[in-house]
Amino acid sequence: MKTQSELHRDQIAYWNGVGGKHWVEEQARTDIMLAPIAEALLARAKAQPGETVLDVGSGCGDTSIELARHVLPGGRVVGLDVSAPMVALAKKLSGARDNLEFIVADAATHPFAAPFADLLISRFGVMFFGDPTAAFANLRKALKPNGRIVFACWRKFDENPWMQVPLRAAYAHVPHLPQVGPEEPGPFSFADPDRVTRILTESGFTTPRLTPVDLMLDIAAGGGLDQAMQQATTIGATSRALQDQPQAAFDAALGAIRLALTPYVKGGSVALPAAIWLVESEIG
Repeated sequence: MKTQSELHRDQIAYWNGVGGKHWVEEQARTDIMLAPIAEALLARAKAQPGETVLDVGSGCGDTSIELARHVLPGGRVVGLDVSAPMVALAKKLSGARDNLEFIVADAATHPFAAPFADLLISRFGVMFFGDPTAAFANLRKALKPNGRIVFACWRKFDENPWMQVPLRAAYAHVPHLPQVGPEEPGPFSFADPDRVTRILTESGFTTPRLTPVDLMLDIAAGGGLDQAMQQATTIGATSRALQDQPQAAFDAALGAIRLALTPYVKGGSVALPAAIWLVESEIG
């Protein structure tokens, strides 16, 4: 069984390796797919002109770039991510914005010199810490005394057909991925409200408020079934299940995934239900 430090190092390696590579390659389509979530998150966060925002797990920069508009005039945004490839793309996409910077850093250990942020925000960037309680305690150092935190995380796997449908189709032909333990990092590691509450309160935040949000994600980003197949098999659990499989099994899984997604096709859209938590808290 791996230690928390080993799990954390694995995540950093993944996001600087194959994970980061795939997200960079699929950035345009993924940003379109996740736009409804970004919209819900930003509406809940209510970033104000003049505020300083720390975007944790800023990835390829989509939410940070939008936040930089929200905090004008006078505000600024710092996007932080462990993935050097994704940060490089974020810098390229953001252009020359005086109030936005991106840094490659580990939010769990980065030495924040002094509290500077009014708001800490994250779209799916906080579920991958090996020791999330220690990581949030470190992030707390970046927040001003009246600072607040708002982030989006996935609810349970069974509530998210956008990932469930292609993965279960693939499992008819390839082995199941290793089961993730309840305390291990992963996309659904914050699905349990009790665990989220424990992590945040133990790291110095108030009891969080978790709001369930249900929405539809067009995994094709308007590009039809072929683009949905590309998305489903390049990003996330299904891509990991297919990795390094024999060609016959891989091809059979692709056929099963295409068949499973076909009922969701409507024009260029392939929209499936998704379920998230919007989590809000403040310094305790």
